Amino acid sequence: MSKDIRIKKGLNINLVGAAEHTISKAVLSNVYALNLNDFHGITPKMLLKEGAEVKAGEALFYNKNYEDMHFVSPVSGELIEIERGARRRILTLKILADKEQEHVNRGSLDFGAASAAEIKAFLLKGGCWPFIKQRPYDIVANPDATPKAIFVSAYVTAPLAADPDFALQGKERELQAALTALGKLTPGKVHVSIGKGSNSPLAALSGIELHKVSGPHPAGLVGTQINKIDPINKGEAVWTVSPQDLVIIGELLLTGKFNAERVVALVGSSVKAPKYYKTKMGTEIATFLYASGVNGENFRVINGDVLTGSKSSQDGYLGFYNNTVTAIPEGDDYELFGWNKPIFNKVSSTRALTFSWLQPKKKYDLTTNTNGEHRAFVVTGQYEAVFPMDIFPMQLLKACMVKDLDEMEQLGLYEVAPEDFSLTEFICISKQPHQQIIREGLDLLHQEIG
Repeated sequence: MSKDIRIKKGLNINLVGAAEHTISKAVLSNVYALNLNDFHGITPKMLLKEGAEVKAGEALFYNKNYEDMHFVSPVSGELIEIERGARRRILTLKILADKEQEHVNRGSLDFGAASAAEIKAFLLKGGCWPFIKQRPYDIVANPDATPKAIFVSAYVTAPLAADPDFALQGKERELQAALTALGKLTPGKVHVSIGKGSNSPLAALSGIELHKVSGPHPAGLVGTQINKIDPINKGEAVWTVSPQDLVIIGELLLTGKFNAERVVALVGSSVKAPKYYKTKMGTEIATFLYASGVNGENFRVINGDVLTGSKSSQDGYLGFYNNTVTAIPEGDDYELFGWNKPIFNKVSSTRALTFSWLQPKKKYDLTTNTNGEHRAFVVTGQYEAVFPMDIFPMQLLKACMVKDLDEMEQLGLYEVAPEDFSLTEFICISKQPHQQIIREGLDLLHQEIG
């Protein structure tokens, strides 16, 4: 039996450039890369040196604070570069891929009969543990902790984000295996959320608590769903996994092989033919970006969706957790007196000289222009109008900025992740970096309280 969740607060940002429901196979990349910034809070310890030969699924490094947590190569080939930054901090690992791929085979696991400890050990050694994220702190889950519940969101409301219902077609067996195994790692429930009225492959699976969600963005964010289903209190933890990562976990359990395959949505108004590509994590974005054609040269490539993704170069690499790549025009032009005339071609949450509220389904061709400069916070009540959690967003942001640990705890920082503030950042007339502020607050809370 499913439970319905209806979100009323929020704002849909309808953009031009949604991907057509067709999948093409991307050109094989010569070089694949792992960006260590994807693994926030992890201190890597290398297991291999430059020039070493590596198989797909073979460990490249481990977590210094938890040695059994391995991070593996998405492909077989040669580790050609370990890029380092200040104080010899590892930034990126690059692998020159073999033409014929060779996988490490760990053998399948009888997850139906296996204990929780055996499942944990298998996922840790197999390289799939980093797919499991933990709240509070929005970091890779601590294997020694026991979550009160596990959450999976297969309802997407972010602008132009990949449609999980389409990307997961035919993957029911892997999804069921992953959810059955993860269900043994918690004494609570495995909560799976899908769109109301959607035809999701997750809907018919067993061993889960199904929720049907409706409403504007950020209804599709897992943080919003946690807040409405089973909020996090101090001393508690929940784990989250994205649907496509479940497929990789399920395949490891069933076959013993780490298959880094991704179905990636290439979207945005700067793409001539937006559609889906089958590729692998860490691939060169150029292998599928130019296959669809681009409009002009002055555009920005975003590794992820437009609200939470990171800026990437056109010859950058697909992020470890990303299944969307967005290309939109660079906003480096400015309107004279743009703030002092009616606006018909932009999305706004206010009705002050803006008219997007008259056409809620209209699609917009937006650029990266912030339409304003950084300034002090202005109390307008806008954040509360689009923030569906039972949290005061303005007060929490200010508590993080002044590093008031008591206020951060009391105002609900344990419940949130940076992505939960992506929409408030979008509508912020003060142009404050909300996601960065929350990330720094979470890091401070983790460091001081743990």
